[in-house]
Amino acid sequence: MLALRLARGAHLLVQLRRLLVATASAGTGFLLLCILGHALGHPTAASGSALRLAWCLPPLAATTYLSLAVARTDPGTRPRSGLAAIGLGPARLMVLSTLTTALSTVLGSLVALLVFLHLRGDLTGLPFDGTAAGFLAAGRPLPVPAVLTLLAVVPLTACLASALALRPRSERPPRGRRSGRRASAAETGGAPRGARTSRDADPVSAPRTAPGGLPWGVAALAVGLAVETRAIRSSRPPGLQLPGGLATGPAEVLAGWALTALGLALAGPALVHLCGWLLQAVRPGALRLLAGRGLQQEARRIGRPLGVVCAVASGAYAMAALYTGARPAFGPLTLLGGVLMGGCALATLATAAVEARQARADTTAALVRMGAPASVLRTAALLRTGVLLVVFVPVTWAVAELAAMPLGG
Repeated sequence: MLALRLARGAHLLVQLRRLLVATASAGTGFLLLCILGHALGHPTAASGSALRLAWCLPPLAATTYLSLAVARTDPGTRPRSGLAAIGLGPARLMVLSTLTTALSTVLGSLVALLVFLHLRGDLTGLPFDGTAAGFLAAGRPLPVPAVLTLLAVVPLTACLASALALRPRSERPPRGRRSGRRASAAETGGAPRGARTSRDADPVSAPRTAPGGLPWGVAALAVGLAVETRAIRSSRPPGLQLPGGLATGPAEVLAGWALTALGLALAGPALVHLCGWLLQAVRPGALRLLAGRGLQQEARRIGRPLGVVCAVASGAYAMAALYTGARPAFGPLTLLGGVLMGGCALATLATAAVEARQARADTTAALVRMGAPASVLRTAALLRTGVLLVVFVPVTWAVAELAAMPLGG
C-alpha cells in the first residue's frame, strides 16, 4: 500500500517516466507474445522461433535498462533524514523502489496481453480485416502457462535489476584505517559524519580518477565487429536476409551486435571524461574549467547511457545500409523492436541527465549564491553538450561504417 501511495502522489514528470517504463514493457511483452504466436502457427520451424526469441533480447535489455534508470531517479524512494526512524531504512526503500518498478512493468504486460488478444480476435473479432491473423496464430488455443511465463519476463528482469542495483551496501573503511581507530576530525577535514564536503560539491576542485573502461570497451567493440564479419561471410547466400522481422539471419550477428553495444557502453564513461579534459586543455578560463570539471564528475553517470545511444544509432545505420536498394522492407515487428530500443535508449539518457542535474543542484545553488549569473551556467551546459557531440558523433559514424561494411556485401 505504501508503494501505491508513493506512486500515486509523485510529481507529473516522475509519473511520465513511469509511464515510459510501462509503455516499453508493453512493447516488449507484445513482441514476446508474437513469438509465441509464430511458434503456434509454425510448429515445425522451431529454429526460426528460437532465433526470433533471441532477437527479442535487445528490446528486453533496453527496457530493463530504462526501468533501472527510472528507479534510481525516483524521488519517492530516495533516502532522506528521519526516514530510518520510522522504519524506512535503505533496505525498505529498496523494496519500495522494486515494488514501484513492478507496478509499472506489470501494467505494461497487461496492456500487451490485451492488445495481443484483441489482434487475435479473442475479444471482439478480428480487426484490420484479419491481416494480423497470420503471425499471431488466430483461431488456435493459447497455452496459458506459456503466456504467463512470457509476460512475467519483463517484470521479473526489471525488478531483479532494480533490487541488485539499489541494494544497501555496507561502507568499508578506507585503506590504511582498518586498525580499529576512527578517523579524527582533522583527517576528514572537520566535516561531520555523512556530510558532503566542499570537494564533493564543487565541480572545479580536483575530480575523481578517470573511468578505466576504455581498453575493455575497445576490445569488446573489436571482437563484436570481427564476430559479425565472420558470421556474414560464412552465411549462404551472402548478406543478411531478414524479411518480415529480424529472424532468419545467423545467430552470430546478434552476438556481434551485442558485443559492439557492450563495447560502446563500456567506453562511454571514459570518452565523457576525455571530453571534460578537452574542454580544460590549453589555458582554460573559468567557464571552460567549470564545464570540463562538470563533465568529468558526471562521466560515470551519463557515459554508459550515451554509449548505448551511440550503439543504437550505429545499429540503425547498419540496418539502413542492409535494406538499401532491392532488399526486403522492414516488417512491423522489426519496426516495433527498433522503436523500442531507440526510444528506451533516448529515455534512459534523458533520465541520466536529470539525475546528473539533481546531483549538481547543491553546486548550482552555491554558484548562484556567490553571484554567478545564469548565463554562465547556461553557457557551461551548452559547452558540455557541444563537446559531447563533437566527440561522440564521429565515433558513432565510424562504428556504424565498420558495422555496415560486411552487411553491404
